Amino acid sequence: MAIRFLSCKCHYVLCFVFLVLSFLCKGQDSSFSPMKNKEKEAIYSVIQGFVGKWWNGSYLYPDPCGWTPVQGVSCEQYDDGFWYVSTVNFGPVFDNSLVCSHEAQFPQQLFNLKHLKVLSLSTCFHSPTKNPVKLPLSKWDKFSHSLESLTLRSNPGLVGTIPPAIGSLKNLQSLLLLENGLSGELPLSIGNLVKLRQLVLAGNNLEGEVPANYGRLSELLIFDASRNNLSGVFPSTLGLLDSLLKLDFSNNMLEGELPRELGRLKNLTLLDISHNKLRGGLVRTIKELVSLKHLVLSNNPIGGDLLGVKWENFQNLEALDLSNIGLEGSVPKSMAKMKRLRFLDLSNNDLCGSLSRSLEKLPCLTALHVNGNNLTGRLEFSERFYMKMGMRFAAWNNTNLCCMAKPTTHEMPYGFEVGGHDGWVVPKPKDDDQMYNQWASQNRFKVNDTLLFKYERDSVMVVTEEEYEKCKASRPLFFSNNGDTVFKFDRPGLFYFISGVSGHCDRGQRMIIKVLDVEPAAPPPQSANEDAQKPPHKKNGVAEMIPMSIITTSTLFVLSTFVLQLYA
Repeated sequence: MAIRFLSCKCHYVLCFVFLVLSFLCKGQDSSFSPMKNKEKEAIYSVIQGFVGKWWNGSYLYPDPCGWTPVQGVSCEQYDDGFWYVSTVNFGPVFDNSLVCSHEAQFPQQLFNLKHLKVLSLSTCFHSPTKNPVKLPLSKWDKFSHSLESLTLRSNPGLVGTIPPAIGSLKNLQSLLLLENGLSGELPLSIGNLVKLRQLVLAGNNLEGEVPANYGRLSELLIFDASRNNLSGVFPSTLGLLDSLLKLDFSNNMLEGELPRELGRLKNLTLLDISHNKLRGGLVRTIKELVSLKHLVLSNNPIGGDLLGVKWENFQNLEALDLSNIGLEGSVPKSMAKMKRLRFLDLSNNDLCGSLSRSLEKLPCLTALHVNGNNLTGRLEFSERFYMKMGMRFAAWNNTNLCCMAKPTTHEMPYGFEVGGHDGWVVPKPKDDDQMYNQWASQNRFKVNDTLLFKYERDSVMVVTEEEYEKCKASRPLFFSNNGDTVFKFDRPGLFYFISGVSGHCDRGQRMIIKVLDVEPAAPPPQSANEDAQKPPHKKNGVAEMIPMSIITTSTLFVLSTFVLQLYA
């Protein structure tokens, strides 16, 4: 009886082992592949189209949705028991990601992946002259019920127009066409994508008017069409986008008055319409947008004054840039009631009268620019305030404005000290690993601004975006380990900083800074600059009054990193 029991037991064990081996072998035997051959052939052709013919997946990756996955390719299993490609993500995004070749094309086989939900191509099309690539004009309807996210980023060789057929993607939630070589007008068909939550068209060569039917995108949270050549009037229908959090149309050629309908955007936290030709007066433009955190209207002929705005209602405002918009009148004391304000730029207007010391009471203020106006009298700010501002305070080019000179021991030789009092260090475990990016987001950087890195037994490197993501660089663009590193921005764009000490970058000692392409205001005469470097002459121990026109500055900016993250 015992022998019979053992025999049955061994039989069950052998059966179990056989089943396990069968399951394991299933992933290696193409006859048991959970992926249909047509799907497998399509994804192999797509990869070769972007990466190059050298890639032979049929041998290296016999089961891209099973035991041997392909980096950047994800799959989902459907009711028929087969696996289908759901994500295609190529470019220097993750470690070991497949990187597009310099001869990359847009393979037609891509449209055979009928279950594709996410398509992301970053730095795939490099040259608009050597290898220009256009988006296919048709076949997008094959993704009409599947595609949810389309990202084409940093592809200068991606030229031509945006295909109107993209309007057939009924389930699309994110359309990000960022920093490519696209041109032509905005397609009307994008107004049909009613499920869109993010629409980013920034950094292309798009032109023409903004279609009025984009006001139908009722679920939209982010709309960024900055850095293009868009013209015409600002469509009033955008005031129907009740859910909108960010609206950025900076650096275009829009003209006319801003529509009153924008006041309906009660959830808006960022509005940037700088560098356009918009008019209409300040009060009309912003009086109802009290939810704003960042408001940038600079370099527009908007006109008007500051007195008609109830600044005490803007309790969420952190950054306010009203430079060069034709403002007149005085600076109201009510501006000192915006308790969260960190950055205030009123430069290059026609403001007059005196500047109230009440601005000193703003607890979060770290930058104040009133240069290039007609302010009069003298500034009564305390020495402590000047020390807090450093070179982020600007009041020169106000001919009749004076202030008490600051002692030279308190003058700051550099524009921005990275990390403030903490310096350039590894963030402590209790701190956020995005500590330095948060610091950078609170500042405004322009060409010729400088950074000061203070540290001990460490180093600073400027690297590429890919090296920043990997926290490793064998040939950095810039390196210093002298403990007091000064770095000057010589161009607009993105700069990537990491620590050169092994492990420090992975623990959060890294930072991305965006430098704006903005024309700086004309500096004071050279002789005045030279005088500004000399210690103030004293009489009876008191510094003499000197004109504010001899105090120079660099500029600080505050912009939210919230969008960015969404551009990634």
